[in-house]
Amino acid sequence: MVHGTPDKPFAGQTVNVLMEQHTSSDAIRQLLPEFEKTTGIKVNLDIVPYDNLTSKALLGFSQGSDQYDVVFDDWIHGLAYAKAGYIVPLAPYAQKLSSYYHEQDFYAPYIQMPRYDKQLYGLPVYGESTFLMYRKDLFEKYHIAVPKTMNELEAAAQKIYSATDGKVYGITLRGQQGIQNVYVWSAFLWAFGGQWLQGNHVALDSQQALKALKFYTDLLNRYGPPGVANFGWQENRLLFQQGKAAMTIDATVNGAYNEDPAQSSIVGKVGYAPVPTAVADPVGSPSSLEVHGLYLSKFSTHPEAAWLFMSWATSKQVQLQRMQISPDSGVTALAAIDSQTFKDRYGAFRETMLASLARGNSNYLPQIPQSNQIINYAGIAIAQALVGAQKPDAALASAARQCNQLLGG
Repeated sequence: MVHGTPDKPFAGQTVNVLMEQHTSSDAIRQLLPEFEKTTGIKVNLDIVPYDNLTSKALLGFSQGSDQYDVVFDDWIHGLAYAKAGYIVPLAPYAQKLSSYYHEQDFYAPYIQMPRYDKQLYGLPVYGESTFLMYRKDLFEKYHIAVPKTMNELEAAAQKIYSATDGKVYGITLRGQQGIQNVYVWSAFLWAFGGQWLQGNHVALDSQQALKALKFYTDLLNRYGPPGVANFGWQENRLLFQQGKAAMTIDATVNGAYNEDPAQSSIVGKVGYAPVPTAVADPVGSPSSLEVHGLYLSKFSTHPEAAWLFMSWATSKQVQLQRMQISPDSGVTALAAIDSQTFKDRYGAFRETMLASLARGNSNYLPQIPQSNQIINYAGIAIAQALVGAQKPDAALASAARQCNQLLGG
């Protein structure tokens, strides 16, 4: 057995990490030999699709399993892990083992997000907001102004769809049931003056939510692509990259793919703008603020070694290297966002991305322990309304009832 040494105190220990299938995970995997050589720590990465990630994490957590020392997930689930006591605050490790971690290295909105009860529980791997992406060339050709309202968004979708005889869809959005459709539809919920929670009540049955869902489903059914009810992040992104749709509203990280010549046919043709609004004074911004981070399991048998991996994987040095490996505009280190590489590659949307993050809504998704179930119920309602299985009012009423029963109301 290998034992630690003064310069490698945790040598011989093994850290097991549950990772999200993402470009950042691929980059970390490629860079991992450097960390293992420097520290003597062995790291096993179990990389799984995002849709399977949380259920796998929860299965282990609920059993008190030490199968994973570190879990990579978005903060909407990280918050629930923190409240349940499945993950631990990071300050004690940051104070004791600071070779890779410096809080000031992170972009402030990202490092402020993964906190519960004023304590830091996660290290941000990647972050994002939401914005409108539109085809500048088509808008110029058909004399369309950049939409600032939802009515203008619909008019632009209708004009391009009609002018091209449906060969270019007016808009594409996510329709796939679950977090996929909920994440994008939330922009419409807030844009129409709605919100997820009013006191202890889930407000999915509000008039604002109903208007948002009717608008969303009508927009896609009239001017969107066939089969959109099956579109997740990847399907939606690819259709837009292939030049088959005039607009989309989605994550700011999509900009990196739009501007990548290796996989996009619309490089240099995309404009970026804030998410349009439908009411003059919405309760909250329709721009998201999402962080996907690394969390330290309460059940880890090697927490110090696990922390060293976490802090290395999110360090500015690793994030600068990540950008050399694959499209990655979700980097959370200031040094990476301010780098010339970032500006050269992502200058087309960098300023709009930062503006969206600056007004990012930390309550864009419900920030309560039951968020996973609430998102599930809402996703079913959106999907059923989209395919016509239920009318929007009935779908939302059912979802609201289930959510509020869950909350004991």
